[in-house]
Amino acid sequence: MLMRTDPFRQWDRLPDQSGAPMGAAMDAYRLGDVVTVQFDLPGVDPDSLDLQIERGELRLNARRRFAAPEGARYLIRERMDSTVTRRLMLGDVLDVDHVDAEYHDGVLTLRIPLSESAKPRRIDVRHPGQGDARAIAVESGQVHETAGG
Repeated sequence: MLMRTDPFRQWDRLPDQSGAPMGAAMDAYRLGDVVTVQFDLPGVDPDSLDLQIERGELRLNARRRFAAPEGARYLIRERMDSTVTRRLMLGDVLDVDHVDAEYHDGVLTLRIPLSESAKPRRIDVRHPGQGDARAIAVESGQVHETAGG
C-alpha cells in the first residue's frame, strides 16, 4: 500500500484541484515567414481541443479527464480533471485564415504565416534620365536601400 508522509503536500495542489481553468505553458517563435506557437497539453483528449480566432484573439480550451477503471479504488489521486485555457492576442501581420494546427505527443503546434502585407518586398525606384535604379526593401516598417544597375 502507498502512503503519504507530508501532511502539507496537498497545499501546493489546491489550484489544480479547484476545477478552475488552468493555463498551458507556451513557446512562440518566428522562422522565416511563419510564426510557430506551441502549447504543452499533456493528457488532453484531442477531441476536446477547441481553438477559435476572433478579432485577433486566439482562444484555446481543452479538457483533461482522468479516470480509474470501473471498480478501482484510488489510493492516491493527484491527477484531477481540469479545463485548460489560454488566450493570446495575434498581431494584424498574421494571416489567421491559413493557420495550421497539429496535436502530437501532448504538444499542440500552430503555424501561422505572415500576411502578404507583412512580408518583405522590393520596390524599384526609377531615376528619370540617370539610367540607374535603386531597390528599396521594406520590412516591418523599416527601409533598406541597395544600389542596382
